[in-house]
Amino acid sequence: MENGISLYPGQGIPWDESTAIIEAAADSNLKRLFISLPEYECELGDIKGELSTILKAARQHNLEVTANITPHTMAKLGLEELSPSMFRMLGIKKLRMAEGFSPEDMASLSQNRQGIHIVLNASTATHKLLAALMEYKANFQQIEALHSFYPRRGTGLSEDFLLQKTLLLHKAGIRVGAFVPGRNRQHSLHLAGYATLENHRDENTSLAARHLVALGIDTVIMGNLPPLAEELSVLGSLSDQAVTIRAQWITENPVERRHLAHIFTSRQDVAQNAVRALEGHALLTESNPGIIPQTPRSRPIGAITIDNDKNHPYTGEVQICRTPQEADEGVNVVAQIDEREVNLIEYISPGRKFAFILHE
Repeated sequence: MENGISLYPGQGIPWDESTAIIEAAADSNLKRLFISLPEYECELGDIKGELSTILKAARQHNLEVTANITPHTMAKLGLEELSPSMFRMLGIKKLRMAEGFSPEDMASLSQNRQGIHIVLNASTATHKLLAALMEYKANFQQIEALHSFYPRRGTGLSEDFLLQKTLLLHKAGIRVGAFVPGRNRQHSLHLAGYATLENHRDENTSLAARHLVALGIDTVIMGNLPPLAEELSVLGSLSDQAVTIRAQWITENPVERRHLAHIFTSRQDVAQNAVRALEGHALLTESNPGIIPQTPRSRPIGAITIDNDKNHPYTGEVQICRTPQEADEGVNVVAQIDEREVNLIEYISPGRKFAFILHE
């Protein structure tokens, strides 16, 4: 995944702090920078100088820049036309074309030969818009989408709505991004968090980001400023290879701990009471030939289990409990999913990869 951060020229953030944020993001393996120019009145000269500093730092640290533009912000910057060459010269690779641009404008710009991508507003995309882009022969190889963030409490998207819009765009072959909030909101015009989903407004960055991945989002952007070091680290290490869930160790057995350190695949034949991993017995090796029975434990929702040698030929099978189950002498309970993350189990659909972030 190519995740990133946001900066907002014109909001009074010291220029040296913006460049320090860019450097820290690059050091955390982040690849993208989203910038949004203000719609409110402010000093144009300051914006241009700050924007120049930000774009230079982004080039130096190889962050790909997405700029949110509207006809109003173009006029404020003295930009008379959508010139791909000019944006490429500035170091802006992607243009998120917000309200005010027609499908014909978007389609025309998508046909450029300078490699400039247009970015649709994923939160307002419709079948009608996609049909119009096809009619005007848009180059869908140079089209992406990014959901909006909603800094006013109560205005964020619902999960169902985000899924609906994201699926619509994915069916058209368009990758989709979304925003997560951060805890540090020092430079935010609104203190409610720059989140796409309303339910993420007060959530920690790690869980919010992994939830977006579970929902099929391709790129995750930090909305708030300045980002904390641990938040940058989370986004830099985020992977879309699997639904990833935090869980607490119960076992101290090193064999069982090594067994859970894999990426698993949910079986296609869905069990009523548990997520069953396709892998399991096949992971047993000569150096790890079996699973020694432990004291039987009851299995609440979110319990992670490994079948032991008493359950041959299921020895090594990994399961996540969807429903409470009684203790079984053939099953070792080795970890428990954190209470706030149990709902992520529902996103482990048949054939989907899943993995654990295990802690003491």
